[in-house]
Formats: sequence, structure tokens, C-alpha cells
Amino acid sequence: MTFDTMIEGPDGAFGAYIARPTNPNGAALVVIQEIFGVNAVMRDIADDYAAQGYIAIVPDLFWRIKPGIDITDKTPQEMSQAFELYGKFNVETGIQDIQATIDFARNLAPRVGAVGYCLGGLLAFLTACKTDSDACVSYYGVGIESQIDQVATLTKPLVLHIAAQDQFVSGEAQAIILAGTSSHAMITNYVYDGMDHAFARPGGAHFDAAGAALANRRTIDFFKEHLC
Repeated sequence: MTFDTMIEGPDGAFGAYIARPTNPNGAALVVIQEIFGVNAVMRDIADDYAAQGYIAIVPDLFWRIKPGIDITDKTPQEMSQAFELYGKFNVETGIQDIQATIDFARNLAPRVGAVGYCLGGLLAFLTACKTDSDACVSYYGVGIESQIDQVATLTKPLVLHIAAQDQFVSGEAQAIILAGTSSHAMITNYVYDGMDHAFARPGGAHFDAAGAALANRRTIDFFKEHLC
């Protein structure tokens, strides 16, 4: 795919999709990808945030593996490719790229938040703990339980949307996440009974319109409170 801009990171330049609002609200969001790259789903999500006033930036976090990944969850071949990319992805360098994107965004808006989905949900959690973002939202992040000790470094507000029946986040993992975050003054957890992984992905196998609408409304209310 063709990107709207290139962002200079510590290890080189990488592409990003930018959705610009007609009526800016003075804030920007880093929209953190799933395992399918900067695909139509992520671009549409960014466009939706832009429609609500945010400059929404989707960085290409797979650029070190292969730039411009744009696939779906619709075929076995694409799913296999997505999981292969996920296996090769380095979380730490991903966070470096997200910080570079935040730095880029601060040239466009004074307040910068982040929101991520799936792999991006883990990265949004780590963005809250390891970067200077102003507020973060994580949708059904995979692997947060293995990074739960990072909560000790968190000083900015964070929302976790947790799918109670997430096929990629076991009940045991969810218990670790909730035990490690529920008492933190800066973290708000929302657990969605009956929801599976990616319940907020339009067109996905487990998309739930009511659950997605509730989570998205909570996200927008959160960002209005902390960014606008």
C-alpha cells in the first residue's frame, strides 16, 4: 500500500496512514494495528476517529519484517501469514516505533493518546507503561499477562477492554491481568461477558455490534476526558 507519510524512528523511516479531521479537536491518536498490518479495517478505524475530531495515525509496525503489509482475516493463507508475522515481530522495537509516532504526532497536536487492537492491544498497554503518551486504550490485548509487572511504571490513564470468552486470552490469563490492574488508580477495566476475541472488528467472525458499540462509546468518552 501507499502511505501518507514517513516517520523517522531510531532504526530508520517507516510508513504511516494518517486520517485528518475536518473539525479537529486538538488531539491525536496513534492507532495500533492488529496482526494484519495497516489494512482496510485499521484505516477505517482511523477514519472513524478522524470523523470525531482526532488526527489518527496508523504506523506500519511490521516494516522491519516486510513494509506495507495489508491482509485480512478472511482466508487460511492470510491467517497463516498473519501469525507468521506475529511470530517474527519484536515488541520492544515496536514500542520504539510507537514512541517515534507519538513524537511525530506532537508536531500536529499537543495531546496524544493511543488505541490498539489484538497485538495492538498488548502494545497499547505497553505504550501506557513505557512511553509519554497521555492516555491509552487496549482492546482484547494478547499477552498482557506476561508483561503485567510493567504496571508498576504506569502513570497515565489506561482502559482495558477484555473479552470474557477470548479464545486467545485464557481465563487464567485474564485473572492475572485483572489481579494486576484492578487496584491501580489509573486503570479502568471493562469485561464483556459472552464476547470473543476481536468482538469490535467490523466484519470479523466474532464481531458483536452491541458489544463493539459499548466499548467504542466508552473509548470515546475516555479520550474526551483525558485528551480534549
